[in-house]
Amino acid sequence: MKNLNTILNVVLAIAVAVLFYFHFSGNKQNKSMAAKSSCAKGCVIAYFEMDSIQNHFDYYKQIIEELSKKEQDVRTVLATKKNANISKLKEYQGRGSSMTQEQMAVAQQDLQNRDRAYQLDEQTEANKLQDETRTKLLEVKKKIEDFLKEYNKDKTYSFILSNSSDLIYYKDSSYNITNDIVKGLNNLYKVKKK
Repeated sequence: MKNLNTILNVVLAIAVAVLFYFHFSGNKQNKSMAAKSSCAKGCVIAYFEMDSIQNHFDYYKQIIEELSKKEQDVRTVLATKKNANISKLKEYQGRGSSMTQEQMAVAQQDLQNRDRAYQLDEQTEANKLQDETRTKLLEVKKKIEDFLKEYNKDKTYSFILSNSSDLIYYKDSSYNITNDIVKGLNNLYKVKKK
């Protein structure tokens, strides 16, 4: 009798395990089959030309213009500091033989400190500019993403991709929504700018 109970418990445990397996594996298969069949029937992928967005989206052009101006301002400031360092070097060289050993050591230390300060300023400004560029480009990306969510609120497209010549090898131009995006982004930008 004891053996019969043990055998029945083992058989029941195996049966429960088999039922669990069929139940959970069947759901995964059904879900993946449903996703495949729905995408095969109605999966529409649209794309837009990122270079067109860069060339025609007014906000993007403004951001690039601002960043270029800041970069030029930084270059001007750094060039002024570098020219001041060169002038100081020439001043020390002009005094050359009239300087004592102690004055030469002080001059050399001054030039090294100026060079270090210039390099630190150059690195700091480059990092600030890089951080600001990254932040601004993320803002542009966010504006595009937000617009695309609104643009595709009717779920016309399953995916909307940015076209890059080294990424997409074939495209049907009937799914090119670049002009819609440029027009919509510029309209939003004009509204928010006012």
